[in-house]
Amino acid sequence: MTTIADFTVETADGTPLDLGEKLGKVLLVVNVASKCGFTPQYEGLEALQRKYGDRGFEVLGFPCNQFGAQEPGDAEEIATFCKLTYDVTFPVLKKIEVNGEGASPLYDWMKSEAPGLMGSRSVKWNFTKFLVDREGNVVKRYAPQDAPRSIEKDIEKLL
Repeated sequence: MTTIADFTVETADGTPLDLGEKLGKVLLVVNVASKCGFTPQYEGLEALQRKYGDRGFEVLGFPCNQFGAQEPGDAEEIATFCKLTYDVTFPVLKKIEVNGEGASPLYDWMKSEAPGLMGSRSVKWNFTKFLVDREGNVVKRYAPQDAPRSIEKDIEKLL
């Protein structure tokens, strides 16, 4: 059975990150963008990271420019924005695609594990969130408009 441990992604600087290293943690995987109407959710994501990080929780942010070209920056610009605007401490990884032929294999897998409304596989917009349990299984998908604080009860159950 496939789990998140079967995937390797890249950090913002291009270094490979084996997600097997994240087993044992509860993860919230989010496609992020710095020029989106949902961008203020960085504040809520960071609040979750700070509240639950010491209990084995981590947010993983994946910048994506597929929706309205709302993440046009390079890795350095994105990192600077996240740090200066929202004091983000969770990992913001390399920019990826979440849909289409160039989609990240991680996202293809998460979309198949937790389809959207009416079985839709595609990610509809920035700030779609996937909750992953300590064993690396996708537990649930959340829509872009779902505020991070609304996910808190589900995170607490997994911790």
